[in-house]
Amino acid sequence: MSEKPLTIVHYAAGASLAAIAAIYVFSPNFFLDGDDQSVGRKKSVVGLSNSGNDCFINSVLQALAGLGDLRTYLIRETHRRKLDGPGVYTQLVEDPARKSLSPAKLEGLQSGLITHGLKDILDALNERPLYKKTISAGHFISCLETAFKQRISRQQQDAQEFLQVVAERLCDEYHAGHRVRRHMKSTIDESIKSASQQSLAVPASEHKPRPSPTRSTRTQAAPDILSDLDTEDGFPFEGGSESQIECQTCRFKPKATKTTFCSLTLSVPQVNSTSLSSCFDQMFKTEDIEDFKCEKCRLLHAMGLLKDELAKSNSEKFKQKTQQFIEKLQVIINTDPEQDLGDLHLPGTKYAPKRTIKRYVRINKFPKIVAIHLSRSIFDTRTTMKNSAKVVFPEKLPLGGLADRRTYRLLSVVCHKGSHHSGHYESFRRQNIYPPFTTPNAFRGSNVYSRTTTPIPSQMPTPQLKPTKKVDDSNSDNPTLSSMPGILSPVSAVSRNSLALTDDSFVDQLKASGPTPAPRDPETSSLRSVARSARDSISKMGRRNNDDRSMPLPTTASPINNGNTSRVLLSETARGKKKKPASSNRWWRISDEKISETKTKEVLAMQKEVYMLFYELEKDS
Repeated sequence: MSEKPLTIVHYAAGASLAAIAAIYVFSPNFFLDGDDQSVGRKKSVVGLSNSGNDCFINSVLQALAGLGDLRTYLIRETHRRKLDGPGVYTQLVEDPARKSLSPAKLEGLQSGLITHGLKDILDALNERPLYKKTISAGHFISCLETAFKQRISRQQQDAQEFLQVVAERLCDEYHAGHRVRRHMKSTIDESIKSASQQSLAVPASEHKPRPSPTRSTRTQAAPDILSDLDTEDGFPFEGGSESQIECQTCRFKPKATKTTFCSLTLSVPQVNSTSLSSCFDQMFKTEDIEDFKCEKCRLLHAMGLLKDELAKSNSEKFKQKTQQFIEKLQVIINTDPEQDLGDLHLPGTKYAPKRTIKRYVRINKFPKIVAIHLSRSIFDTRTTMKNSAKVVFPEKLPLGGLADRRTYRLLSVVCHKGSHHSGHYESFRRQNIYPPFTTPNAFRGSNVYSRTTTPIPSQMPTPQLKPTKKVDDSNSDNPTLSSMPGILSPVSAVSRNSLALTDDSFVDQLKASGPTPAPRDPETSSLRSVARSARDSISKMGRRNNDDRSMPLPTTASPINNGNTSRVLLSETARGKKKKPASSNRWWRISDEKISETKTKEVLAMQKEVYMLFYELEKDS
């Protein structure tokens, strides 16, 4: 009696090993860019080798690899350039704001060398390897050295400077490509307009029918350039800020000074502990500036002097000329005190009165990704040291005022351990799986028209329930179902209507309807049959070992419950161990090729070592 259950156990174990072997043989890329929590395997990501003090490069690349909006931008930009063709970006288009760029540098920006190189390295870092894997960032470093035509120094070893170089270069490449597309679009529009005017100028007798400049004709000239360029998603790191001042005497506000940024640098105060919000307050706080020369106050001061001279003068010619001067000056004061005065001559700036102004900075363009650098350098007359103050940073970061508030979510962190002159960088990445980079079905090739793994409820097969005979039990009012399929799906509309009938009519309906075979997937049916046979064998073994007493299998739900309809749910026996959903509380802690798992609590505890933070804009904010 004991050998037969043991044989069944061996068979079940062999069936399970066969199923696992089939997964590895027929679908080796199951764990690439997917969720592998269904298999009890130690998870990991691709590491980066450190051959020559490259930890400041590796930490930044690993942090960038965890930013979904950045990867989406790189995919779209490289795909757009591929559709346009390399010939489109060979024609040099100057930047009106930077006309001093050399043709070689402009050509490098339009080619998008760093954009393609960063996409390749981030794609490699987001692979989910089946084994411990380490790659080198040498190819991307070669792209940087080719683009800037100089070697990257390993002596400086500053992660923030490396990030700034990469981010600003990516931003310049995007704007260079955008200018090329806009220039090409305007050129095609002008050619079509001139061709239309020439066709209208030809006499009707000499006019030959020619195709109208439709969108298809224009698309042949430039396939993807003719899209609406105003709706392009820009570089996700690029944001904008404006600095505004206000005179406390005349309340004049000059035009705000607008600047763009790819990262924000916040100074850490020399205290034992502070917060990220306090660092932001130091940057965006309103500050008083004394001894400032206000333009409007200067004009008002000059007008007062002219009025005094006008009252003292006895010359009619001087009075007439001064009166005209005062009237022009009054118009300038009322319209724009900062405009050019033309032929009006005022007293020198040194005679202008000194005022107190208030200055404040605010963000007027919120980027999709906020890169924050915490400046921990303390400069002394003789030496420079590191500020080791604790900086408390949140997981959710609100930015902006009450009227234009945005909420950001922490995705990556770069930490530094050591002193100002030596140390080591490591990074933290949130374990996120983004929709563009996941494999929805691991058992077959995935493409645009792939069938979804989970069918919609209206297309799911109706479970076939085999009724049993009624049990003559005085305490039992309803029949029980002793035979149920291994895996049940929700009851369809026909089954739910049948559940509302009486006991006998429900059985008759099932008999009349006949068996409805469930659709089978030829690619996965063999694996399902192996797993189903293993489950059935284990279930039979459990029943036989229970003192040879016949016990009914546990049912998921009774089809009839006091006349009310009920849904058939999956039983714990049928579906096995419940799969845990992917949790966003898990992080990767990456130190070059050393990778381990950690949680959000441990990441937020890196208050003395935090050096750079990467927040991503939440979609609903």
